[in-house]
Amino acid sequence: MCGIVGKAGTDNVMPDLLRGLERLEYRGYDSSGVGVVENGELKCYRAVGKISELQKHLKVFSPDSNVGIAHTRWATHGKPTKENAHPHTSPDGNFAVVHNGIIENAEEIRETLLHGDNDFYSSTDTEVFAHLLQKYYSGDPVGAIAKACAVLKGAYAFAVVCADYPQSVFAAAGGSPLVAAKCKDGVYVASDGAAVSERPESFYRLSQGEICRIESDRICFFDAAGLEITKIPETFIKDDTRYEKGGYEHFMLREITEQPEAVAKTVSSLVKNGTVCLPHSSIDDDFLKDEIDEIVFVACGSAYHAGLVAKNVTERLSKIPCRAEIASEFRYAEPLIDEKTLAVFISQSGETADTLASMRLAKNHGAQILGIVNVRESTMARECENVIFTCAGREIAVATTKAYSAQLAALYSLAIFIGNLRGEIESEKCKSLVDELLMLPQRIESTLEKVNEVSKALARELYTAQDVFFIGRLCDYATACEGSLKLKEISYLNSLSYPSGELKHGTISLVAQGTPIIAVAGEKKVFSKSISNISEVVARGGDVTCITTAAGKQRLHESVKTICVCDTADEFLQSLFVLPLQLLSYYTAKLRGCDIDKPKNLAKSVTVE
Repeated sequence: MCGIVGKAGTDNVMPDLLRGLERLEYRGYDSSGVGVVENGELKCYRAVGKISELQKHLKVFSPDSNVGIAHTRWATHGKPTKENAHPHTSPDGNFAVVHNGIIENAEEIRETLLHGDNDFYSSTDTEVFAHLLQKYYSGDPVGAIAKACAVLKGAYAFAVVCADYPQSVFAAAGGSPLVAAKCKDGVYVASDGAAVSERPESFYRLSQGEICRIESDRICFFDAAGLEITKIPETFIKDDTRYEKGGYEHFMLREITEQPEAVAKTVSSLVKNGTVCLPHSSIDDDFLKDEIDEIVFVACGSAYHAGLVAKNVTERLSKIPCRAEIASEFRYAEPLIDEKTLAVFISQSGETADTLASMRLAKNHGAQILGIVNVRESTMARECENVIFTCAGREIAVATTKAYSAQLAALYSLAIFIGNLRGEIESEKCKSLVDELLMLPQRIESTLEKVNEVSKALARELYTAQDVFFIGRLCDYATACEGSLKLKEISYLNSLSYPSGELKHGTISLVAQGTPIIAVAGEKKVFSKSISNISEVVARGGDVTCITTAAGKQRLHESVKTICVCDTADEFLQSLFVLPLQLLSYYTAKLRGCDIDKPKNLAKSVTVE
């Protein structure tokens, strides 16, 4: 899940490498480093912690080179230490390597190809690749890279500098994203186009097994055997992300307030002339009307919670059996899917390793594939013939907010589209749903204003708690899961979510006097059951706050604290219920002094298994 960037330029590349790292820090920030060829000598500089620590370190040494590579790390093999920080070097000091991915057979390579070589200073899998480069090098770096990559198992992207070639950077891709971009002041390679500091004159994506060599004014491409090939440049999609906080204290708070815009853009891309359409999907109408047996929503983390909401909403509107699956489980379970399955894969980045692997598995079993993704140039977007693009823009905070809301909007649209196509939604109901979908951004904006202060007040009660429980039923449970995840990932509180009806099967034993309980209650079908579950918790001393509607509040006992959202269609309530939970997690983390935008041990884009 690391970020890599390299540049061969006409001037000192250090400022651009550091800017690139700052834009890739969402991929990990356990440690960082740069490697340069300076006066014919390979030099590496590393620091533990965020990129700001590396910048302090570099001020002392002030490296000046027109060729370099850089890395920001999320630790997989080895603790976040200076020894494990990238770049890693070959024993002879001729190669320096930065890497994104995991070399799954690293230990096997050490014992066989490297014959138990003990000349290792780190605990990483990446250092093995540096040793392989030395082993296979005979004056041709591309040939050495090709031979080294041929023995690797796993997903990887590398950038390499070689002291013998002080004007060049070499790179290789094998399942992890890697781009090359020729600009006016030099040529870049990076794990993400966001690392490129100016608009490229030409832009390329490296495919599986491809290698490239860049110099200040040219790019050469090679296949997995090291033979030179020609690649056609692609269209570069400009990243217009504002990397400033815009007056907000944290990116997360800014992104929470941007949710009305993200949802509005997503909905407007899917609703035309009062009807939902899927402009980037060619799935046959007959398949959705007559041939489909089930819909499977597959994702990780918050995207999985969006899939849980979609499962319930889609079943109600389309009358098709649906299930939501965690991608890291789905890819290894018995794949009971076939050509009558619609498999929907949800990912903000489009690079989530488990989700991509699950998508490829489903393809191999003949399922119809639909991707819901926020990044148009991502691997998922390229590999999916049928896509719904969310329009959240780039999220910088690790904890997703606006991308999650955009995913919900896309999934609501899909449910309406399928239900209408199958004739399961009456025309008047369909029109009402579409109208309310178009009004959803306004409902979100109004709810954010309505719940901000009460969410902040609740955070003042919660931030010293030992445990916090979230409960709900059906769609409400999905939102409880998302609220719990938000709280734990940025405030580090022990936060757990449960289906309300399951409390009495063991978990209610954890409720003590004053235990904070967040109940989500909007599902009309089971509202009386939710009230009973809340009463059970209150009877055991739980301190309950219920996220509900104005109508729901009237049915709750006056002793239960409530946070009321605005009204919308029942099918879309979860888009409003999640808002106070996002704010609650934000204000709680702030009170606890946590690093809200970059929580410990996490990264924005999970590109490793």
